[in-house]
Amino acid sequence: MKICMLCYRGNPYSGGQGIYLKYVAEELVRQGHEVHAIVGPPYPSLMDGVKMHYIHNNEYYIRKGLNILKSGAPFDILRPLNSYEYLSTRIGAFSEISAFSFRAFIKVRELLKKTRFDVIHDNQCIGYGLLLMRSFGIPVVATIHHPLSVDLENVIERASSFTNKMKGVMFYPILMQQIVSKRLDHIITVSEDSKRRIHADFGVPLGNQTVVYNGLDDSIFRPIPGIAKKKGKIVFVGNVEDGKKGFVYLLRALTMIKSDMRLTVVDGGSPHRKVTGALIDRLRLGGRIEFTGKTDTNALVRHYCESEMAIVPSVYEGFGFPAAEAMACGVPVVASDGGALPEVVGNAGVVVPARNERALAGAIDALYADKEMMTAFATEGKNRVHREFNWTRAVEKMVAVFRSFG
Repeated sequence: MKICMLCYRGNPYSGGQGIYLKYVAEELVRQGHEVHAIVGPPYPSLMDGVKMHYIHNNEYYIRKGLNILKSGAPFDILRPLNSYEYLSTRIGAFSEISAFSFRAFIKVRELLKKTRFDVIHDNQCIGYGLLLMRSFGIPVVATIHHPLSVDLENVIERASSFTNKMKGVMFYPILMQQIVSKRLDHIITVSEDSKRRIHADFGVPLGNQTVVYNGLDDSIFRPIPGIAKKKGKIVFVGNVEDGKKGFVYLLRALTMIKSDMRLTVVDGGSPHRKVTGALIDRLRLGGRIEFTGKTDTNALVRHYCESEMAIVPSVYEGFGFPAAEAMACGVPVVASDGGALPEVVGNAGVVVPARNERALAGAIDALYADKEMMTAFATEGKNRVHREFNWTRAVEKMVAVFRSFG
């Protein structure tokens, strides 16, 4: 097949959509398909066998003052899409994805002069431009990892004032994604939980969605011979300031844990730890927590392999890569029941209610005291990832969806 993939932020280090693009696109090529990727900044590195097409934007959301003017082309801001993106960002809207969808429509129209695609596959953008693409007579399918309404709920829950709540409402393009997702040919999502939320929040019929679990590269995430466990080391991987990750509940649980354990936090080296930093100080946990700073994949795998346990206390996960990564590395997992985590963890760990620090602390202590159970979970985790979360199988299932329109 000839497949056109869309990704508004294509770099794997800018978020999960870039990781998803890389593995899906390269696996499609390995399975014999011709893949074109239309990507926005930050751009990905070259992907094996994938034909890349770059969409420029002026990053108005992060630019301030005179920096909004393009060097050497100050009137570029007067172009219709640039003006739209600039003006909308001034009132706090995140219009990058809708603007990308319109620019991608223009690019697809240009590419169709030479290449006739069998399917257009969008990755989490769900912008109005996708509706324009339907005029090409080509099936338009989108992957929704989870509906943005989940993010908005979390922002509203954590907001300290009505003004901050309204900023969240302005930021997330919920209405656009509700309108667009119901009018596409099909939706692929990454868990049964996400499927239910997309139906409830966006109104997409369950019959118009297919669950395709994410894969995991178990040639990277695996036990490394010669790396010994560090006694009492537990690991958390994720953005500590993202309320969906439930990090505050882990911090509170740490004050209740009876076992002698130290927490290693791999959060990408973000300097913005305002909420969690203050909480760590208030709970006097500084001596029990290590922040790794920015790490590469090899260092991340090493942290997993050194840990006796991985903690995933998320309030919500559309899938939950840290749980699957830890399992692949032979690390027993204690996770919340937030979103799809019970689907991912299965019988390879302990699942406790989300937002419940007492249950989390109790589960960590109980598992740490049961070395036989920890060993059993480690073995089952590796087997489960190999069995259920495989990019080859995931892409075969996607292609079956694509072919159903033939």
